[in-house]
Amino acid sequence: MKKTLNLFKTKLLLIVVLFVNIALIAQNDHAITGTVTSKSENTPVPGVNVIIEGTSTGITTDFDGNYQINAPQGSKIIFSFIGFATKSISVTNQTTINVALEEDSNELDEVVVIGYGFRKKSDITGSVSSVSSEELNAFPVADAAQALQGRAAGVVVQSNNGGEPGAPISIKIRGNTSINASSSPLIVVDGFVGATMPQANDISSLEVLKDASATAIYGSRGSNGVILVTTKKGRKGKMTIEFNSTYAVQNTANSIDLLNADEFAAYQQDVNNNQALTSGDAAVTYNQGAGDTDWQDLIYQAGNTQNYQLSFSGGSDKINFYASGNYFNQDGVLINSGFEKLTFLSNVDAQVTDKLKMGLNLFGSRSTKNGASTQSTGDTAGAGGDDVITLAMRYAPDQPVYNEDGSFNSGNSVGDPVDNPYAIATEKIDETKTDNFRANFYASYDLLENLTFKTTFGFSTENENQGIYLPSTLEQTAGAVGGIAGVEYDRTTNFLSENYLTYKKEIGKGQLTLLAGYSYQQIITENFYNQASGFISDSFSFYNLESATTFLTPDSSISEVEIQSQFGRVNYDYDDKYLITATVRRDGASNFAANEKYAIFPSAALGWKVSNENFLKDVETISNLKLRVSYGLTGNPSIGAYESLARFETLYASSNGETVSAITPEQPENPDLKWETSYQTNIGVDFGMFNNAINLSLDYYNIDTKDLILTDNTITEYLGYTGDDILANLGEINNRGIEVSLSTRNISNDNFRWTTDFNIAFNKNKVVALVNDADLFFDAAPNYFSHDYSYVLRVGEEVGLFWGYDYQGVYQGGDLPDGAATLTGGIAGDPLFADIDGSGDITDADKTTIGNPNPDYTFGMSNNFTYKNWDLRIFIQGSQGGDIFNMTNVQLFNGDSNTTSDFYNSSWTTTNTDTNTPRVGNNSSREISSRFVEDGSYVRLKNIAVGYNLPTDITEKLGMDRVRLSLSAQNLLTFTNYSGLDPEVNYFGAQGDNNTSANTAQGFDFGNYPTIKTINFSLNIKF
Repeated sequence: MKKTLNLFKTKLLLIVVLFVNIALIAQNDHAITGTVTSKSENTPVPGVNVIIEGTSTGITTDFDGNYQINAPQGSKIIFSFIGFATKSISVTNQTTINVALEEDSNELDEVVVIGYGFRKKSDITGSVSSVSSEELNAFPVADAAQALQGRAAGVVVQSNNGGEPGAPISIKIRGNTSINASSSPLIVVDGFVGATMPQANDISSLEVLKDASATAIYGSRGSNGVILVTTKKGRKGKMTIEFNSTYAVQNTANSIDLLNADEFAAYQQDVNNNQALTSGDAAVTYNQGAGDTDWQDLIYQAGNTQNYQLSFSGGSDKINFYASGNYFNQDGVLINSGFEKLTFLSNVDAQVTDKLKMGLNLFGSRSTKNGASTQSTGDTAGAGGDDVITLAMRYAPDQPVYNEDGSFNSGNSVGDPVDNPYAIATEKIDETKTDNFRANFYASYDLLENLTFKTTFGFSTENENQGIYLPSTLEQTAGAVGGIAGVEYDRTTNFLSENYLTYKKEIGKGQLTLLAGYSYQQIITENFYNQASGFISDSFSFYNLESATTFLTPDSSISEVEIQSQFGRVNYDYDDKYLITATVRRDGASNFAANEKYAIFPSAALGWKVSNENFLKDVETISNLKLRVSYGLTGNPSIGAYESLARFETLYASSNGETVSAITPEQPENPDLKWETSYQTNIGVDFGMFNNAINLSLDYYNIDTKDLILTDNTITEYLGYTGDDILANLGEINNRGIEVSLSTRNISNDNFRWTTDFNIAFNKNKVVALVNDADLFFDAAPNYFSHDYSYVLRVGEEVGLFWGYDYQGVYQGGDLPDGAATLTGGIAGDPLFADIDGSGDITDADKTTIGNPNPDYTFGMSNNFTYKNWDLRIFIQGSQGGDIFNMTNVQLFNGDSNTTSDFYNSSWTTTNTDTNTPRVGNNSSREISSRFVEDGSYVRLKNIAVGYNLPTDITEKLGMDRVRLSLSAQNLLTFTNYSGLDPEVNYFGAQGDNNTSANTAQGFDFGNYPTIKTINFSLNIKF
């Protein structure tokens, strides 16, 4: 009994000691918070493992690099993450531990943003390209989209009008996936779907989602790819102030060598003589004018760009913030063109409680664009006007700028009676003011240990006002009507609400992540337009419409589109070897038909980290080998509201001698109009060697886009519908290609570092089906060109092949060569064309495909060198294989304008018959033929930059963290055989800039704003 009692006392004593120790440990256990950042980039690192040494207690940092953990005094906290060296911190009395991890070059594996979350790059199963903030800011740009050019394989970026200040930027990912709907990618900024791209200086990271596995989470809007933008945020610590300043000087990159006044007079006399030979009439004598004007020299000037940004960031244990303001101003190289933009952005994030986090993102901008007339559609040529660029080439150089009385000369001696280019450039007013505002609020709450709920509510509005005024000083254009004014107002309002749950759980050797959510979006678009003429004074521009004497019928409209969605995703990673991703989204949109309001877009992907298998993990040469395969469906909803409904349009009619309002059927109902759907397959390999000193990614993709929304031209006219754009699902298009991305760390030591990034993309598209598989013809030329069509869509061929006559050289007289003929009235010196139908005459039946504007491949390569405090960046970008149709030469070789020295000097004459250039004044009239098709391949030195960081001992004395000076240049050298101003062309012609022309009218050049050469001086200061 005594022995039993002693045993009980011993056990009781042990229990008491145990509880005392637990109490002491608990007393020393306290909450520690902090932020984990990258030491080299000074940016937050999400997904870092934060573990108490020797225990299983741990968490991971959130997207902003923040963490909170309870740790006893005397313990150690281990911070580890792939791509960075592991760091250990001892716990004493701290309540805050901020950690800066050093990059481990042997284990590069950053975190990338995906739809509604983020993952380690090594765990990605889809095709995703990341573009760093450093790359986006390699040189100053007005729009961050410009900085994407050449940076990601399969992503083609182009200005819609050369170097025009404020010109829209076109982005296409893996080719055109549509004909009549938009092929532009979806842009998501800080979770706001359909947002405006922020300034490059405000972007923390940018990801391009390319395959269905990556984009299907956005369902009906994922066919064209998705660009995810994350803006900068503050972090805990002292407030940081950063100032960026850039000043640039700019000049035209090229000009056309035209005839001077004396040469022009001789040329025009030769034209008259040759036209007389054709007609049989006496030659008209050309009377040379008194001027000698270089119109190109008059309209171009030295431009400049100024860009200033000031940002503030900081934070505490509970709240952090980032705020910036940006001012951009550009005076264009074309006189009277310019762009000014003021932007602000702010991010505030607050850890309200241990479980609740809230944040607010605000963005706003105001821009003013002063436009000059470029890219003429030809509509105004007959009314005395046209674009400034082509007029400077067309207008007679023997005419002066001003008449003797001081008025502008409008006496063009050849061609259409038009105002001179200098007058149009300086007198015409074209001003566009745009206001953008976006607010996006979020709240994230940890419902359970592994379950988080996030809700967001966003609102954005864009207001655009454009005013155009043609004063009476433009004699040919507006002099007879006393001035012309037009005003257009557009407003788009966007509401977005998204709510989703995220569940993460370790299951044995596996990691399971579940996502489920609901989204609702409403987009309202309003438009108003009015035009008037006949003003007493030009002084008030377009701000005085009520004083006009003549008014056109005003126009106004409003449309509303609603989209509601349910989405979900499953990620399962087993043993850090096998990866599974499955995604589904169900979208419903009001702009689709009654029977097709909803559609489901699923995708699935598999990944295998082969390098983690036992048979490879000990192979030192191979540091990474991952195989990826995915398949999925994504949609394209980019049609206007009410397109599926029966519609009427208004018209004026007469009843009993009085004008009355009436309506007539415009289009019938189509209750089955549905989404365009892309069926996407992607097979990829990620390969790393020598501790990731070499990283290679290869992707093969195939995209079949079915149920294309096309104009149904099979509806017979006698049904009485007046609409010419009645839509139906009637086509199919295919894109397939290969993308290669290569990154190498060539040299890396204490003083010198050299890295190379290279990407190349091959894309081949094909029209698979059209309405009744019949050819679709379109025109991308100015309206005054005398022909019907200039390009075609044909089943089995690539999109947008040039359409016209096949040029066979110069007719030398006598018998016509076999298989060739001239246009009507042809004589020696006239152009020969292929006589395809063998009729002996050249007619429309002899037109054929004459060129392919689609490039074989596009590429980009950057080399980055760092030596101590110096760095050098060289970026080369280019395109190979796409043809260009030079419509500028069609105009200049026609005989009713100025022309190039090369054409005049090489043209056929009786003493110069060994040439491929027809005689001047020949019998063709702005014909569309292969004579004007040229190779558009080019290689361009896109950017070269040298930077210097002041030594830290100097910056510390100045009370600064960093001072950086840099000098850079853009578009210094272009290697191309193209004879026009620039091989990067984007002219839409008479169709204007709509979806169809943007997708199919490719490779045409006429009156584009010239590409510019730029020298930049930049200063960066950080406190």
